[in-house]
Amino acid sequence: MAEKHFKYVILGGGVSAGYAAREFAKLGVKPGELALISKEAVAPYERPALSKAYLFPEGAARLPGFHVCVGSGGERLLPEWYKEKGIELILSTEIVKADLASKTLISAAGETFKYHFLIIATGSTVIRLTDFRVEGANAKNILYLREIDDADKLIDVIKAKKNGKVVIVGGGYIGLELSAVLKINNLDVKMVYPEPWCMPRLFTSGIAAFYEGYYANKGINIIKGTVAVGFTSDANGEVKEVKLKDGRVLEADIVVVGVGGRPLTTLFKGQVEEEKGGIKTDGFFKTSVPDVYAVGDVATFPMKLYNDIRRVEHVDHARKSAEQAVKAIKASEEGKPVEEYDYLPYFYSRAFDLSWQFYGDNVGETVLFGDSSPTSPKPKFGTYWIKDGKVVGAFLEGGTPEENKAIAKVARLQPAVENLDQLTNEGLTFACKI
Repeated sequence: MAEKHFKYVILGGGVSAGYAAREFAKLGVKPGELALISKEAVAPYERPALSKAYLFPEGAARLPGFHVCVGSGGERLLPEWYKEKGIELILSTEIVKADLASKTLISAAGETFKYHFLIIATGSTVIRLTDFRVEGANAKNILYLREIDDADKLIDVIKAKKNGKVVIVGGGYIGLELSAVLKINNLDVKMVYPEPWCMPRLFTSGIAAFYEGYYANKGINIIKGTVAVGFTSDANGEVKEVKLKDGRVLEADIVVVGVGGRPLTTLFKGQVEEEKGGIKTDGFFKTSVPDVYAVGDVATFPMKLYNDIRRVEHVDHARKSAEQAVKAIKASEEGKPVEEYDYLPYFYSRAFDLSWQFYGDNVGETVLFGDSSPTSPKPKFGTYWIKDGKVVGAFLEGGTPEENKAIAKVARLQPAVENLDQLTNEGLTFACKI
C-alpha cells in the first residue's frame, strides 16, 4: 500500500482530537497538511453526552448534534468542516504500530502514515471485569460505556428489557450519571460499589451523603462496601444474576460497569518517557521524543498551580491541553514564545435536576455549607478545602453561572482564611466577595 505523508497527524478521535483540529484550522493549516486518524466511525464528538442526553427516553441527543466543539459553546465540526479546511479525516482506522524514531504509523489494514509532528490523543479505554477474570463477566448485556457504539448497544438493551432490572457496578462518575439516566428510562436501578461513599476520589462523606440520599429518594437502591464477584446467565447467555462478595445475589436484566479507565499508551511503550500512568510531557505537552506531543487523558503534565505533576481525566482538560499543544507546535515553527499551561482543575456533572461544579484541589480540611438536605426542593450547598490556611478547592451544587465563576476564582486565587467557622458561616458569600 502507498504511504501517506502529512506534516501533522492527530492520533485519536475523541474530544482532544477534535479541539486540536479546530485549533490548527484557527492558527492556519494548508490543505493536505493535517490528518486526524480515529478508530471510531464518526467525526470527533463531545463524549460527555453519552452518559447524559444521548440516553434520554425522549428528546435524546443524536449526532450530528453533539460533534465538537458545541460542548464549550463553539461551532459544530461536521465531517464537511474537515473537508472545507483541507483536513484529512481518516475514520474506522486503528493504528496497531507506532515507530516514533522513523515517524511512522501503521494501521490494522496495513496502511502506512508518515508525519513530521504527532499529537497523541488516544484517550482512555474502560477497565473491564473480564480483565480480572470475574466469573461469568462475558455474559450478554454486561455493558460498558466509552464510545458511541457502546451507547447504541445500551439503548438497544434498554428497549429490549423495558422496565427491567439494572445493576450498576461502580460508584464514580459513570455510575452516578448512568444510574440517574436509567432511572429516567423507568428501569429498576441498583448501584454497587466497594467504597464507604460514592465518588470517593472527589466527594467528602458530607457531599456524598446528599447525592446518596437524593438517589435513594428517586428509588435507586445503593449497596455499598461490597463488589461483584460473579455473574450467572440464562440459556441465551444473557446475564441473569450478579453475585456479590458479601453473599447477596441480585437479579439483573442489564449490568453496566463503570469501574474506571486506563490511558491508551501501549503503542508507545518503551519509546517515550512515562510517569504516573501517562506519557510524561512538559507545560507545552511536548514528550521526551522530538516533535511528539501528548494531550488529554494520556498526558502527565506539570500542574503549575500546585508545583506538582499530574494526569487529569476530564473533558475540560482534554479540550484545553489539545489547544495548548497546537499553539506550542505553531509557535515553535514560527520561533515565537507561548505561555506554559497553567491549569485549574475543573470537574462537573449533571444528573436528574442536579448540577455540580468543582474547582481546585481536594486536599486538607473541609467545610460544608448551605442546604444539603436530600429532600430540599431546591438544594444548594458547597464545600471548601483548606490547606495551610488557604482555600485551595471549592465545590458547589446548584450554583448560578456567576456563583460557579466565584468558586473558580477562589480556587485559583487561594485566599487566606483565619478560621473555618468564618467559612461555615459565610458559605457562598465568602467566594462571591473575592
